[in-house]
Amino acid sequence: MSGTGSVRTRLKVTVTRRLPEAVETRMSELFDVSLSVEDRKMSRGELVAAMQASDVLVPTVTDRIDAEMLADAGDRLQLIANYGAGVDHLDVIAARQRGIHISNTPGVVTEDTADMTMALILAVTRRMPEGMAEMQEGRWKGWSPTSHLGGRIGGRRLGILGMGRIGQAVARRARAFGMQVHYHNRRRLRAEIETALEATWWESLDQMLTRVDIVSVNAPHTPATFHLLNARRLKLLKPTAVIVNTSRGEVIDENALTRMLRAGEIAGAGLDVFEHGHEINPRLRELPNVVLLPHMGSATVEGRAEMGEKVIINIKAFADGHIPPDLVLPSML
Repeated sequence: MSGTGSVRTRLKVTVTRRLPEAVETRMSELFDVSLSVEDRKMSRGELVAAMQASDVLVPTVTDRIDAEMLADAGDRLQLIANYGAGVDHLDVIAARQRGIHISNTPGVVTEDTADMTMALILAVTRRMPEGMAEMQEGRWKGWSPTSHLGGRIGGRRLGILGMGRIGQAVARRARAFGMQVHYHNRRRLRAEIETALEATWWESLDQMLTRVDIVSVNAPHTPATFHLLNARRLKLLKPTAVIVNTSRGEVIDENALTRMLRAGEIAGAGLDVFEHGHEINPRLRELPNVVLLPHMGSATVEGRAEMGEKVIINIKAFADGHIPPDLVLPSML
């Protein structure tokens, strides 16, 4: 690989956001690193300048890097070592055309995200935020047989949209809770995996949506999945259905979802991601049947550290003249 394998010159690495201290320390030991001090989202101009001055850029999901920015990056940048598994914020094809490699950190946050998915399913179906608000505001008047009635998740049909690592981890947890697992994926799982998960595959997403009680979105954001759950498909759901999204907000038409939640056409939603990043539809905040979280699905101490370790391994492999173990190719998207 060009510019790698040198023992005399350390790679110039720029990190766009603050990372766990242990990760930053190890990077500083291995590479010539420029670390983020303020931990704020970089502007387009700042990202371009960072790419021009670096051999390796370590961005996060908050850094959108498109073809135009890559065209202005100059000739020095060789690797974008993404801190995170999703790469929909990066133009992988444009980078590849310019000879820039991209790596990511797959598999690290699978269990953490699946845990959060189940937490949101429970929170919405059991009306936990409503109970918490009542307690925190001092409105609770004591126990009543008919108050705060939620739903039992055992026996309910869970429809998983996207049956990759995280989708399968959600399925394992759902079975432990006694749920029936259904899934839609662009490729059907192998028979032995289906059997182990006791999962039913639906080739037709529309048909699955009409039959499930809870939908868990675990699909990445790609051109093919943008607004996959659009207004027409959302209307296929039962009025008692619940939607949980811990993947990418762009998969759901957020305005259509908000309208239906407000109209009582969908029973509830648990959202950890949003269509427009941190700019959340203000009408969603007003709804008692919606749980909103600030993209916390992968936010564990262990997960963040392991993500950093993968980034370092990818950069070190590249520096030593090898293919990064988590190289992302356009054909993988």
